[in-house]
Order: sequence, then C-alpha cells, then structure tokens
Amino acid sequence: MRRLLLALGALLALAACGPHADGDAVLRVGSQRGGTKAVMIASGALEGAPYTVEWSEFPAAQHLLEAIGGGAVDVGLVGDAPFMFAYQSGSRIRAVGAQFVRERPREALALVVPAASPARSLADMKGRTIATTRGSIGHYLVIRALVAAGLPADYVKFAFLPPGDAKAAFSSGSLDGWAIWTPYLPAALREGAHVIVDGHDLVSGYGFEVANDTAIADKRALLADFLKREAKGLAWARANPDAYAAVLAKETGLPADIARDYAVKNRRVAVPIDDAVIADQRRVLDDFRNAGAVEGKRDLAAAFDRTLTADRVAAN
Repeated sequence: MRRLLLALGALLALAACGPHADGDAVLRVGSQRGGTKAVMIASGALEGAPYTVEWSEFPAAQHLLEAIGGGAVDVGLVGDAPFMFAYQSGSRIRAVGAQFVRERPREALALVVPAASPARSLADMKGRTIATTRGSIGHYLVIRALVAAGLPADYVKFAFLPPGDAKAAFSSGSLDGWAIWTPYLPAALREGAHVIVDGHDLVSGYGFEVANDTAIADKRALLADFLKREAKGLAWARANPDAYAAVLAKETGLPADIARDYAVKNRRVAVPIDDAVIADQRRVLDDFRNAGAVEGKRDLAAAFDRTLTADRVAAN
C-alpha cells in the first residue's frame, strides 16, 4: 500500500507552478486538495523564487505524510492530528512551520450523518460505523468528541477510508456517519447530510508544514524561503477571498460557491512553534494514546524544528 501511495504521488507531480528558477535547485512540495498549491498560485507568492517548486497533490494528509516520510516529497501542510499520528508511527519527519485558524468557523470540520438518519447527537451513534481517514483530523474529532461527552473509545466503530471512497460509501447509504472537513464537508451538506458534532470548539485549529529529515538538512535555505513566501500568500488569501476562491475553483474543479465557502473559512495565519503549540499537541497525542489509536512513545519536543519558523514569522 505504501509503495502504491508513493507511486500515485509521483504520477501526480507537476512541474513548478509559476516561473522556473534559473538554477537547478528544486523544492518538492505536497499539497492536499484546495491547500497550499492554490494559495501560492493565487497569491503569486512564488514569483522570483530562486528555485523551482515541483507540486504533488494528494487526497488526504495520510497519503501526503507517507510521501514525505518516504522521501518522495520534501515538505507539505497537514493538520496536527495526522502529523502526531505519523510521527508517533516512526516516520522520520518534523514540523518546520505552524499555521493557526484564530476564529474557527462552524461547518469546516464535522461529524455528519445522512439526511434520513435519526441520530441527532454523538450519543445516538452507539455501535454505529463512522468513516474517516486513519489518523486524520476527522479521526481525532470523533475521539475528542467521545472524550468531551464522557463516552468510551469503543462507543463507535470506524471505517478508515480516503475521502473519495468515504464520500461514495456515505452517499450510497452504507455508512452511519462521516467525519470530514472542507472542501468535502460543504458538498456533503449540499446533498442533505446534517451535522451532529461540529469541530469548531473541539479541536485547536493548528496545521503544520512537515518536512523529512533529509530535506531539513539539505534544503534548509529553500524551506526557509518557501515558508516566508507562504506566510505572505496566506495573508493575501485572507485579504482576497474572492480572488482566492476563483483560483481554488479552477485548480480543484470545486463549484464556485463551495470554493468561496472554503476560502472564507480557511483563514490560516503563520505562527511560531512555541511552548504553547507543543503543549496543545501533547493533548492531541494523549487523546490518541488513551483511545488506543497510537502506541509510539517518541519524544514530542523532537517532532518540531523551531528555527525555521522563527525566521519566517519575523520576516512576515
């Protein structure tokens, strides 16, 4: 499976979006659907970069992290939960940048049920099957919601599927619930699904630019420059949601209204990796461990490289 995922990532690789650099330096950046690539293209943040960016696109963080850990991609943005999950599984990766959504919106991350479902709360889902990607922010949402409700980790069953397969199964009525995020969530709501758990007050909203150890050692200057440019791209996207949405729709094929919904809700800002960020991630890791989803005992502090983000935020 791992080889297949890496092969798929390689097939999706695209030559640099934006001007090619005069030199031979290349930074291989992974992006989830509607993620970093759309921001950087829309904002023009890579104009004049002294290196070429080669993009690879992935359907979910799990697949992107597989590619980073396997060396097929240098760096990519993922949510905190999948990063913690992959790091504790032994992947040779570290976070080199952090992002945060300060005003977490509703209906950006949620557990939804089909329109005909009688369930109206998590308590109604006992023994039911919920689809999500293993180690994803959706997986973590359900674990965190169970903790908040005082329910045991085995109260529900999981079907671990990538978003495309989960969507098909959910639409066919073969699943009881789906823990999903934008841009997939708005499409599910449009088809009649309703929210029984909203993640806006349950998860912190952190995301991390994650790189493998080889890239951190060999492409440090490129990573530092990319992170600075990305911070500027995020600022542009926050200030220009309509223009961002137009590029997002073109890049992803999303309907214009869903692309705009995503652009308005996805108001990420670059932040330094500090003690507060790491403390928050300890809670995420503890929740995974207490649920029996993670067994790794790697040092949490070693998962973060703080030096690159200090440079980036200072320059933003």
